[in-house]
Amino acid sequence: MKLTLPLSALFLLFTINSFSQTIADLKLKPKEIPKGGYVASDGNICITPQACTFYNDIETYANIVGTVKSKAIQSFKNKADRGSIMYFEFEHVFKGDRFLQGLLWGKDGQPTDEHPEEYIAKGKFLIIWSFKPDSPIREKSEAKIEALLP
Repeated sequence: MKLTLPLSALFLLFTINSFSQTIADLKLKPKEIPKGGYVASDGNICITPQACTFYNDIETYANIVGTVKSKAIQSFKNKADRGSIMYFEFEHVFKGDRFLQGLLWGKDGQPTDEHPEEYIAKGKFLIIWSFKPDSPIREKSEAKIEALLP
């Protein structure tokens, strides 16, 4: 009995913490940007136009994916790498997996060399990485997102 109360309190604290994330928490901080000459860039520098069209016109897709509460974008570039990370927080759980897969990847249904974007949808959050698969920025961001949104 003594052990049950502390464990359940710890679980409740973890649960509350994992659902109280904000987009600001998910974004890469300057100290988290990998070495290699990366600089932040204004606007979007998506690998393909589909990802940025989704970001720019998200309200158009609200009936399919849900209503967006907030969104943000981070873009980075160096001599060998460039791209954008798009963050979305929805009013309710993101519900547009099939639609987004078709929009980003077409009939392939998964990333390709031509359309390398990947995304993760966890609860109310959706993050899209528009970088090449071997991008250090993408790897760093994915690891952070996985840790914060289990």
